[in-house]
Amino acid sequence: MLMPTRGYQNLEEDMKHSVLLDSSFFVRLLNDEDLLHENAKGYFRYFLENDVTLKVSTISIAEYCVRGTIDELPLRNIQIIPFNLYQAKRTGEFASVIFEENKISKEKLSPRAIIPNDSKLFAQADLDTTITYFVTSDSRSKSTFSALKKRIGLKFEIIDISIPYTETFGILDMQ
Repeated sequence: MLMPTRGYQNLEEDMKHSVLLDSSFFVRLLNDEDLLHENAKGYFRYFLENDVTLKVSTISIAEYCVRGTIDELPLRNIQIIPFNLYQAKRTGEFASVIFEENKISKEKLSPRAIIPNDSKLFAQADLDTTITYFVTSDSRSKSTFSALKKRIGLKFEIIDISIPYTETFGILDMQ
């Protein structure tokens, strides 16, 4: 059994374990000139080889499609999760905390608040009982996660792909 370092749970413990992949993960995975391409590829391979279910939100797909196309995404290996009513409710709770933490006044939220996508993705990760990790390279996501974690008990953790998977999970890279 692999014992992750950095405080992560053992991925092989729970057969229902899954990860939610952020659009920033796909940007790095699909661009072989990106500085984090090899790290993203390593995580992708590790998850597939260890039967970790890969999930992507329709929200992340929309973000990716701003500059890419849906046919570039490796969707054959990934479950797509749509955004639903329960996640929308939880998103409102998360966004409220984020607005408070960022000291955004009520006046700036009127007549309509624009909800950050991180709030939506984190709500999906928090409500899906199988998701234990949100995989990203986005530093803004990490700071938003920290603010939420401080105020609301989240049930998932962040995996930052700027750290190689071998270091995250304490694996000797013998290649």
